[in-house]
Amino acid sequence: MTSPAIATQALGRTFQRRRREPPIVALRDVTLRVERGEVHGLLGPNGAGKSTLMRLLATILLPTCGSAQVCGYDVVTRTADARRSVAVVFGGDRGLYPRLTARENLGYWAALYGLDPRRARARIEELLGRFSLLDRAGDRVETYSTGMRQRLHLARGLISAPDLLLLDEPTNGLDPVEAGKLREAFRETAEDGRTILLATHDMAEAEAVCGRVTLINRGSLILTESTDTLGRRVLGTERVEVVGAGDELLGQVGRMPGVTAVVRTGPGSARIEVSGPGMVGRVLHDLVDAGVTSVRTLPPSLEEVYLHLVGAGGG
Repeated sequence: MTSPAIATQALGRTFQRRRREPPIVALRDVTLRVERGEVHGLLGPNGAGKSTLMRLLATILLPTCGSAQVCGYDVVTRTADARRSVAVVFGGDRGLYPRLTARENLGYWAALYGLDPRRARARIEELLGRFSLLDRAGDRVETYSTGMRQRLHLARGLISAPDLLLLDEPTNGLDPVEAGKLREAFRETAEDGRTILLATHDMAEAEAVCGRVTLINRGSLILTESTDTLGRRVLGTERVEVVGAGDELLGQVGRMPGVTAVVRTGPGSARIEVSGPGMVGRVLHDLVDAGVTSVRTLPPSLEEVYLHLVGAGGG
């Protein structure tokens, strides 16, 4: 049986800043399993423990207690093997040399990973083309836009063809167009069979690219769930969006058992909040029977679930 890309058991990490002060608990009893080929979201507010977990998996930090394996390698007893299996992409400028060109940056990292020079040259040109950087490959990185730098970051992370890619807030500070390009690159990377752990504050980003998400707060995991079922499981509600229903019909629907709210969202449109087994089907049946033809069902958004579990202030 193939080992998972990530497997942690009761993983913990504390920091001792001053001798007489109590230690700071950054991670507590984290048990997580991420399968190979998965795009997995790690969601939580600032200080939740996302970056600490990333650093433990990347072998930058060692755990205080518990265990962690990356692609079958224990991060403590087989650190070198684990490190070769993983690459980390942070947001910002860390990991790039602004006075070097994109091609020189990738060449440096290829040499650092010990790639054969001929293979490295081919890999560099492939990645520059893949991330639309070939026409600027000979320019210094300090002349690049933020979006171009982040695409170069991703190319740098992939230079060694790692099995696991750790992305820590990679679209932070990007405009919507550049963020969209980078998310498309995440999907293409996953299609290559690589595993991605994506730490993000962006709920829309997690919904768009992740198959499952893990919510973390104050160093502890809250839950892990599929993005398709998370809202229904946590909030127990679904919604029906309808166009073309009159006030009288909406009033009748609003009085049905299990309908918790009917909200007008525009001229001729409304959102119906439904709770309880089988209730969505009953609401749809009554709407269609009344002649409404424009309806669709939606689960609660990931953002709603996040706010419900973590709170607007991050716990």
